[in-house]
Amino acid sequence: MRGAGRFAVLACVGMACSGGRGGSSSPMDASAGSDAPRGTGPGGSGSGTSPRGTGSGSSGSGTGTAAGTGSGTGVGSRDGGPGTCLGSSLLTALGKDRLIVGLTSSNAAAAAAPYDLRYVYISGGLFTSTTPCTSCGGSCGGSWWGCYNTPPGAYATDFIASAATASPAQVPMFTYYEILQTAQATISGFQEGTAEVTQAATNVGIMTRYYNDWRFLLQQIGQTKAMLHIEPDFWGYVRQAGDPTTLAAAVASANPTDCATLPATIGGMGQCMISMVRKYAPHALVGLQGSAWNIAGNASASVNVATDANAVATVLAACGQSMADFVVVETSDRDAGYYQTVQSRDTWWDPTDTALPDYAQDLAWIKALTEALGVPALYWQTPLGNSMQSNVMNHYQDNRVDYFFGGNAAQVNSGAAVMVPSHWSELAASHVVGVAFGSGATGQTDPDTDGGNLAAKTKAYIAAGGQALCP
Repeated sequence: MRGAGRFAVLACVGMACSGGRGGSSSPMDASAGSDAPRGTGPGGSGSGTSPRGTGSGSSGSGTGTAAGTGSGTGVGSRDGGPGTCLGSSLLTALGKDRLIVGLTSSNAAAAAAPYDLRYVYISGGLFTSTTPCTSCGGSCGGSWWGCYNTPPGAYATDFIASAATASPAQVPMFTYYEILQTAQATISGFQEGTAEVTQAATNVGIMTRYYNDWRFLLQQIGQTKAMLHIEPDFWGYVRQAGDPTTLAAAVASANPTDCATLPATIGGMGQCMISMVRKYAPHALVGLQGSAWNIAGNASASVNVATDANAVATVLAACGQSMADFVVVETSDRDAGYYQTVQSRDTWWDPTDTALPDYAQDLAWIKALTEALGVPALYWQTPLGNSMQSNVMNHYQDNRVDYFFGGNAAQVNSGAAVMVPSHWSELAASHVVGVAFGSGATGQTDPDTDGGNLAAKTKAYIAAGGQALCP
């Protein structure tokens, strides 16, 4: 998903970004409709590995409870308990009666099909003052998203306006990813990983700015119906670091305005952020991310994926996910053809579901996760590569789009393509409410370079009525 060992992070959400940590940005004009709404690239996955680098990944622990109060109430998007049809209320809240399709893309690609959702990163680091700047320039220029457009905050409001004027209107989604790059700009030699949990989240100065920025974003969203995705990868690092009910975090000390009564733990931090959504953006839907780092590349039939999913659910529940509306999941950060040709790594999933790793395994994991949490899942940042691509920059192969929609799917290690049926019904059975497509790094296949594959399949899917979530 993001960058440390595996690839350089893009430090902006803009039209022209320089690769690498702390790179300068020349962000897009969101008033023009967020023409390149991708920021950092959160990271891939592999069996038993850390999310991006190599080395041994922890399966994690933590016995926390689904605790947490928080102010305000939700938007009525939760459904019944395990085994029921999770997600119907969420889709109703979005005005949909079928599984949704979303993307991150240029304006032209976003207009090429009747997409339901469009997402953008909020990333790159924060202002250096304690509170959001009231004007742009100086310490408020550069990497802070609030000054990508002027006045401060227009980047978010312009993106919301662009989504609203699409035909049909698209639900705006924000992926909030600010801890890593803020900590890197603040703490000398800061490294991605569990330090985000044990160092950044305990730093009162960092977290004061962090909560103030989160509040500022929520205030820009206001009464808008939107989707909010909080800190991809971070909760996976929480799992590796220990028990979120005992791991320390700056909560009331950094945000007495909103979270004075919540515990000074990582669990309290997650609860704080979700309760702030209810207070400042009451019509928004919010979720944390469940990282399947131990399962995504698993090739052993003896592994019980439900055990891992339940362990992830325990951690997320302690961090406020039980108060949330959906959980975010992903398949990979980059096209499998990229990993194969550039990094000599095999990250392919079998589109015929006859050899591990495959999609059936991932969907079994998601089904267990969603039923443990009592909320549906949204696939996010899903690669767009297809068998028509040539495995060069911007044109790498993958089979995610063709697996979900049905089509001529690229095979493992770019073998001969194989025709596979649509799998939307399998997604629905695993409580997946939709798929948002996009890459986690530059140079991957995207909606502008995929030969129109995603747009054509989305048009056909919606014209046919789509897939109902519940039978």
